[in-house]
Amino acid sequence: MMSNQSRTKPLNIAVMGAGLIGKRHVEGVLAEADAALCAIIDPSEAGRDFALGKGMSWFATFSELAQTQRPDGVIVATPNQLHVANALEVIHARIPVLVEKPIADNSEAATALVDAGSRLGIPILVGHHRRHNPMLQEAKRILESGRLGKILTVQGTFWVAKPKDYFEVEWRQKSGGGPTFINLIHDVDLFRYFFGNVEAVFAMESNSARGHCVEDSAVILLRFATGALGTLNASDAVASPWSWEMTSGENPAFPRQNQFCYQIGGTNGSLAIPQLDLWMNASDPDWLEPLVESRVPYASSDPLALQLKHFCDVIRGNAEPLVSGQEGIATLRVIEAIKSSARSGQMVYLGKPDAWRGHVND
Repeated sequence: MMSNQSRTKPLNIAVMGAGLIGKRHVEGVLAEADAALCAIIDPSEAGRDFALGKGMSWFATFSELAQTQRPDGVIVATPNQLHVANALEVIHARIPVLVEKPIADNSEAATALVDAGSRLGIPILVGHHRRHNPMLQEAKRILESGRLGKILTVQGTFWVAKPKDYFEVEWRQKSGGGPTFINLIHDVDLFRYFFGNVEAVFAMESNSARGHCVEDSAVILLRFATGALGTLNASDAVASPWSWEMTSGENPAFPRQNQFCYQIGGTNGSLAIPQLDLWMNASDPDWLEPLVESRVPYASSDPLALQLKHFCDVIRGNAEPLVSGQEGIATLRVIEAIKSSARSGQMVYLGKPDAWRGHVND
C-alpha cells in the first residue's frame, strides 16, 4: 500500500468481471481523474469484446494480468460465488481490493478472506456503495441528531420486475442468485449502518413467480439491538415504483419515480427516503394535531464515483475503509440468518434472545 508521500499520478485500477456492475465500475474508473483503467479481466468472449471495444487491455484471468503488470488496486465484480477466490488472488499479490457485495457466499469464507487481508496488511473494501451516497449520509446525520426522537421502527420496500433475459445468466437461477443476496443485502447493510446490529430475524420466501431454485419474493422481520423493529418486503417479479432503484435516481438506467422506498419512525417524527421528507408535529407529538412536512436539502453525487475516490484514498494510505471486510461479514451474517429462518420457519437469533424477550408481550 502506498504512503502519504506517494506519487500523485493516477492509480492503475483493474476491473475483474465485465457484467452489469463490472461495466459500471469500468465507466467509473474511466471518468475518475485519480484513476486509470489498466485492464479488464473476464474469461468470457463478451468480456473480451467489451474490453477491446473500450480499447483496453484484456486478460482472461488475474494471473495472466499479474505476469505483465501490477495494478495499484483491483475491483472484483465477478459473480457472487467467485468473490472470495478472486479477491484472495489479489490479496496474495499484495494489492488492495474492492470486492462487490456480498463479500462471500458465506461468513466462514468471508472470514478467511478478511483474515488473509489482515495477515498481509492489505485493505479490503466491500462494495456497499450506498453508504457513500450524500443523501444517505444526510439521513444518518438526521437520525444521529435526535430530531426523530428514539427510533422505533423502519420499513423498506424492494419491488421490481426483472425481465426474462436477466435470468438467461445461469447463476442467477441458482443458490445465491436471488434478490436476498443480490439486492436486499444493500438494504440490510444500510439498515445496519443506520440502526446498528441486528439481534433477531424472521423471514419467509417464495419462488412462486418463476419456479427457480431461488426466491423471487421475501418478507423479513428484523429486531435491532437498540430495540427498534424493521420490516423488508421484497420481490423481483412485481412491477412497481417502490424500490431504491426506482426512487433514488442513483442509477440512470432505471426510470425514476417520485415515491419513497424507506420509512423511518421515531417518537418525535418520521422520515421518508429518498426524498428526506420529515414529518413532525409543531409541538409535542399528538395524532390529533396537524403534521408539518419539511424537506432536508443535500448535495447529490454519484455514490459509485465517491466509493472509487475513497478506494483511491485507501490505496494511497490516506483513509481507512468506510465499509471494511468486517462490516461486510456482519451484513452477510444477517443475510445468512434470513435464509436460515426462511428454510426453518423459525426465528434466528444473532444476539442473545433473553436480553430482550422480557420487553415484549408474552
